[in-house]
Amino acid sequence: MKIKLLELAHARSGDKGDTANIGVIALKPEYYPFLKEVLTPERVKKHFEGICFGPVERFELPNLCAFNFLLHNALDGGGTRSLRHDAQGKTLSTAILRLEVDLPDEKAREWGFLK
Repeated sequence: MKIKLLELAHARSGDKGDTANIGVIALKPEYYPFLKEVLTPERVKKHFEGICFGPVERFELPNLCAFNFLLHNALDGGGTRSLRHDAQGKTLSTAILRLEVDLPDEKAREWGFLK
């Protein structure tokens, strides 16, 4: 089944110059290994196609069941240079939570998404 990341995680985002910083935190510890498989830098870069023009780096924080993604060249120069409405990337956390992932039926049943 397809499921939005919103059902499995929450997120926060911000900026450092022209680099967006997105933290993704699993809502439950058992979700973390699955998120580690599906939230690759390549998948995140594809999700932000047209926004992120540089590489995407992923940093794993297993003790927090979380990830930190850096999206380079994603803020049109950053808060002091950009004319974008969201020059500091604050809405990117909401955007990443709209990413759809394929959740295997056995996981969907185990986690209560399928009856």
